[in-house]
Amino acid sequence: MHACLSALRRLTDRLTAIVTVADDGGSSGRIRSELGGLPPGDLRMALAALCGDDEWGRTWARALQHRFGGNGNLSGHALGNLLITALWEELGEPVAALDWVARLLGARGRVLPMAGVPLEIEAVVRGVDPGRPLELSTVRGQHSLAKTPGEVLSVRLLPQSPPAVPEAVAAIDAADWAILGPGSWFTSVLPHLLVPELASALLRTDARRMLVLNLVPQAGETDGFTPADHVEVLAAHAPGLRLDAVLVDPTSVRGAHEARKLEEVAALVGARVHTAAVAADGDLPFHDPVRLARAISSIIDERG
Repeated sequence: MHACLSALRRLTDRLTAIVTVADDGGSSGRIRSELGGLPPGDLRMALAALCGDDEWGRTWARALQHRFGGNGNLSGHALGNLLITALWEELGEPVAALDWVARLLGARGRVLPMAGVPLEIEAVVRGVDPGRPLELSTVRGQHSLAKTPGEVLSVRLLPQSPPAVPEAVAAIDAADWAILGPGSWFTSVLPHLLVPELASALLRTDARRMLVLNLVPQAGETDGFTPADHVEVLAAHAPGLRLDAVLVDPTSVRGAHEARKLEEVAALVGARVHTAAVAADGDLPFHDPVRLARAISSIIDERG
């Protein structure tokens, strides 16, 4: 998510990030447990990604991400989480609070929660017990799921059918492009499709739809997945959703067979595959924001 938002803010400031609110670990988990309300961590990350490259933006991005040390009550908390939570308590409304934080940062875009209530993710996982590789188990909570071995088969949200934030629905309705991914597939990308009002908005919007694929499978979520598997799982969680473009880095596709399979699966949801070098230099699998911006801009220019 961070790299994609960092890429998109290089292209436009008419940008709305719709962010999951299911984090239950670390600083966000503590705030959620002790104070109630939405977990702020993923929202903080999105705001930091939308900060500019000037001194103001770089300074505030670092400040938002700063974590307190020591052994006291503040230990491990991110400053941005506390700032967002404080404004929520002052203003009594999450969207207004996030808009105020965005103005303070000079963010190039808007950040919205995908739902108006805190959510939990519940997953069906196969092979949690290595001695019983075919057995299915239910794992609840994003933090627990990240630590659970096995193959994730599907996810759902609790509460089921949560209310979407109206501003998020309006943003999808008004969009020229709706871009999904990259990110943790089962805990960051797919949950948007499980909020009924967001899913309906994605189905009816006149916006073109782009899917940006992860560079590599993610341990604990998509072990062994091919690029085509990512598209198939997304389609299974969003029946009827049509895509216009699927963006993939060439290093993510291993051989002609995987390339053909991705083309076939993408075609089933109406999409054309666009291949572009979007990975950052180095050994770690991160998207390069400048390269990703260039690739997305090229697709938008081509498709209109």
